[in-house]
Amino acid sequence: MTDRYAVIGNPIEQSKSPLIHTAFAQVCGQAIDYTKLLAPLGGFASAVDAFRAAGGRGMNVTAPFKLDAFAYATDLAPSAQMAGAVNAMKFEGDKVYAENFDGVGLVRDVVHNLSCPIQGRRILILGAGGATRGALMPIMDQQPAELVIVNRTVAKAEELAALALAHGAGSIPVGGIGYADLGAQTFDLVFNATSASLKTELPPLSASVFAQGCLAYDLTYGKGLTPFLQLAKQAGVTHLADGVGMLAEQAAEAFAWWRGVRPDTRAVIERLTVPLV
Repeated sequence: MTDRYAVIGNPIEQSKSPLIHTAFAQVCGQAIDYTKLLAPLGGFASAVDAFRAAGGRGMNVTAPFKLDAFAYATDLAPSAQMAGAVNAMKFEGDKVYAENFDGVGLVRDVVHNLSCPIQGRRILILGAGGATRGALMPIMDQQPAELVIVNRTVAKAEELAALALAHGAGSIPVGGIGYADLGAQTFDLVFNATSASLKTELPPLSASVFAQGCLAYDLTYGKGLTPFLQLAKQAGVTHLADGVGMLAEQAAEAFAWWRGVRPDTRAVIERLTVPLV
């Protein structure tokens, strides 16, 4: 019997998850049926209940339901607890196991696909929302030289910095500051984890933050050369990336969690990549 999986969200039509997981299943020889599930706002739990009752084995979760999934789960992995949100669920009897693979997907894309080590590097993350929170533990596990979180609301950046320190940052310096406090600091990796690129906007960032040989990475994908990446390019940065690799890698982590085999992501990344021009 073909196992059923889905991605749940609202809206959901834009999701690439069915394309990605269908491609993974073909490469790995796995018999699955993967669909999109549009759930009404306020109707997450009932939609998931119905999917499980019909034999569903697992789900990816996208906006705006990641917090609903966090509340729905019976067993939260440390990644989900740290992120405060869930992007993948697995159903086994009465158990709902929940994970958040966004951060590990980001790190794998940077280190494995882009051949850019995080260990020993100075890291700057723009934004103090859910994307940053989910990325903290995987980034800290790579032992960077320093991590700075910058946000318009400084208190939110400080809160995430304290969270990182509380989860084993140890001797790694971690700071939460406002954009005006960046001063003359430069960084080896700069991640844009804000929603600015979705609105074709630019965070209030100086081009001077990009160190020589820097990687500028926009977690948004499929938008081409976003204002953030344009700023980096104008500053002389030649290593630019968007979040398409992160998208594929977090999906591969979920697929491996469900099916016990991890697919190669290269073909999917090539298929979904939009040139950064």
